[in-house]
Amino acid sequence: MMDGYGCDRQRLEDLSLIYNFLSEYPTEIEMTKIMPPYVFRYDAKNHEDWGISGFVLIAESHISIHTFPEKNYLSLDIFSCKDFDSDHAISYVSKLFAVQKREIKLLDRGAEFPKNIRQSAHIVRQERHSLEH
Repeated sequence: MMDGYGCDRQRLEDLSLIYNFLSEYPTEIEMTKIMPPYVFRYDAKNHEDWGISGFVLIAESHISIHTFPEKNYLSLDIFSCKDFDSDHAISYVSKLFAVQKREIKLLDRGAEFPKNIRQSAHIVRQERHSLEH
């Protein structure tokens, strides 16, 4: 997760730039895009809160971005059950949107996610067997 501050306003309001990022970046991090990106402009009641939001579903989960041009701010999530180079992602997005300051939160999720079904089934059978005896 990345919060970017002091971003380039023109880039934050560029629908095409955001669409292209969401369309192309999954391949850059060796992920599988399974749908075209969905990107739209949101006009809030409070003008300061308007922005662009976008989302792309990938086989490994999703990438989402929300921009707030009036505040020179963006919020980005790259959620994946597959490992990827987070430093590269941080650098890439920082350059793309000219981020001046950022907050990063990296989370390890799904530590027990069964990456190998046969191995997982074997572990479950062992646990059941030990519970029975």
